[in-house]
Amino acid sequence: MSSLSPFIFLFIVLLCFFQSLVSIQSFTLASDIAALQAFKASIKPTTIPSYSCLASWNFTTDPCSPHVTHFICGLSCSTPTTPKSPSRITQLTLDPAGYSGTLSPLVSRLAQLVTLDLFDNNFYGPIPPSLSSLYNLQTLSLRSNSFIGSVPPSIAYLKSLQSLDLSHNSLSGSLPNTMSSLTSLRRLDLSFNKLTGSLPKLPVNLIELAVKSNSLSGSLYEASFAGLTQLEVVELSENSLTGTLQSWFFLLPSLQQVDLANNGFTRVDIWKPTNFQSDLVAVDLGSNKIEGTLPVNFYAYPLLSSLTLSYNRLRGPIPWQYSKKETLTRLFLEGNFLNGSPPKEWFAGETSVTGSLGDNCLQTCPGSSQLCSKSQKPTSICRQAYGGKPRL
Repeated sequence: MSSLSPFIFLFIVLLCFFQSLVSIQSFTLASDIAALQAFKASIKPTTIPSYSCLASWNFTTDPCSPHVTHFICGLSCSTPTTPKSPSRITQLTLDPAGYSGTLSPLVSRLAQLVTLDLFDNNFYGPIPPSLSSLYNLQTLSLRSNSFIGSVPPSIAYLKSLQSLDLSHNSLSGSLPNTMSSLTSLRRLDLSFNKLTGSLPKLPVNLIELAVKSNSLSGSLYEASFAGLTQLEVVELSENSLTGTLQSWFFLLPSLQQVDLANNGFTRVDIWKPTNFQSDLVAVDLGSNKIEGTLPVNFYAYPLLSSLTLSYNRLRGPIPWQYSKKETLTRLFLEGNFLNGSPPKEWFAGETSVTGSLGDNCLQTCPGSSQLCSKSQKPTSICRQAYGGKPRL
């Protein structure tokens, strides 16, 4: 043996050692790989563009390999805690490439998944109830697809879930009563579906609630919102909600933005906030069936800057308190039966109020003002609305 042989032998040993380390570090748990294979197999191959994330998924290589040649996007992996522990898939986020297929129930085998985001594709069929076993899931977005069926009641097992977006699908049925079990949920968006029934008890730590453009019915019940001390945004427009919007609603302690337009509410009861403390900034109650006079107590909400009560059945004069509210910069009251004269302060040339007072029964509303650019109702209609009495 030559004098170089020991060095060559040592080099070969070291090379094998380092290669084994790389092999160990890049190893993905077999069940995770099988789940990814089932996920891709459920998608029509003809809908996988050559430039897309899924097109790069080649299972001849390791998904979590540090030397990435395939799986160039769509996945994130955990860092092994020890040299012998396998990597796990922690994030599955697809590009909006127009993938079409069903969501494989076997995706539930990705037990360490934190994010599942299939936004803006064409997945169809029901949402697999097996997703409820993804106990570490924090973000679930199936937005802008073609899912049908109901929201699975088993979704309540996702105790770590912080954001749930199922909007812009074709989901139907009522919301499961188990939703209150999602104690970590901060954001819920179920807008633009075909959901029916009333709101169940909502998750107590919710900050944003959006269920607009569905077919929700019934009243808003205090029990549904009990304990929601962090709720800031409520978007329930374009439903079939009815009844009285009661005083407790606007007293929710963190409420900032409310959109309940295009429903069937008939009455609004509003109390002043305690010690004039409230974060309420914007309220839209347009296109309902609200009767009575304009709620005076809106003036007591110190930060309120935008108020819409257009196209309801409101009567009587505009409360003078509205003109004294300096924070109010957007006011839409058109399409009611308001009478009397609007506050002169709004036409003094220095007002910051924009909006519309048109299509009412107001007198002395100058057409030269942007607020009055839309003409008032004919006298005959106003007389009829007030029982034949002349406008005041």
